[in-house]
Amino acid sequence: MKVRILRSGLEDLAVGRRFYDQRAGGIGGYFFDSLFSEIDSLSLFAGIHRVQFGFHRLLARRFPFAIYYRILDGEAVVFRVLDCRRDPNWIQNALRKAG
Repeated sequence: MKVRILRSGLEDLAVGRRFYDQRAGGIGGYFFDSLFSEIDSLSLFAGIHRVQFGFHRLLARRFPFAIYYRILDGEAVVFRVLDCRRDPNWIQNALRKAG
């Protein structure tokens, strides 16, 4: 299955990378690579993840982030990549705005 990341998802990844780069050098790059690896796995496993707030939610293994996506026209479309430590109401509102 083809995977597409919307601008909102790419912006979320950039914010996360900056956050981790401020904590320790090199961690931001590791974060970015780890999350892209998780997103790439959607080409094989899209659709098997739990649905939350109207989106499939893939939980990242190494960082407390979730990848929210939908399957549209045979394609896994990543809408947001959000920090799970945020208030659930904030996450729900962010997803409502995204799609």
